[in-house]
Amino acid sequence: MNEIQTIPIGKLLRADNRQFVAGCRVKELETPALGALVKVRLQDQSEVYGLITRISISDDGLVRQLASGMSIPPEYTADNRHNRNLPVEIEVLTLGFAQDGKLYHQLPPRPPLSLDVLYLCDDAELVRFTGHGKHAYLRHILRLQDMPVEEILVSHLSKARHAHEAAFNHDWYLKACEQLVILLREDYPRLTTVLDALSAME
Repeated sequence: MNEIQTIPIGKLLRADNRQFVAGCRVKELETPALGALVKVRLQDQSEVYGLITRISISDDGLVRQLASGMSIPPEYTADNRHNRNLPVEIEVLTLGFAQDGKLYHQLPPRPPLSLDVLYLCDDAELVRFTGHGKHAYLRHILRLQDMPVEEILVSHLSKARHAHEAAFNHDWYLKACEQLVILLREDYPRLTTVLDALSAME
């Protein structure tokens, strides 16, 4: 397996087979974004892939004190954002895994462990993962509960479409939309909502 060429963006706090949460510093938030593909490499060299579904920034005692002031000097804000370990959490939905050089759009046999490093996948790896098989990983996204599924799909498909078109895979996006229609064919209201959201990309 090739060495990781991706960017480390955080370390895992907790995980199960379906999802995991990583913590990072505020200054690392310039890299990850909603709908981005990420991965964790396990000790057995297999890799678990997932999609960023939420990024949350919690407050703490110092933030409350600073926010309650009438004015905050710029250097205080900069120090708080870049030098302190603010409680930033990145929630990730598991989409599949790689083992022995093969990709699977299924839940992994075991979850990552606490303090495993979370990496942001580059465009080449995004193309490799999303181009494998018949877009079966999309079913995991559609099962999300209490999440803005349409917005997550738009963000993810926009990134993936750009990466595939740069790699001259110009029919990838159309096939992804066809797979969404198949997966949602028994839920017409939701299909309509998803297609309406995707139309904003055109």
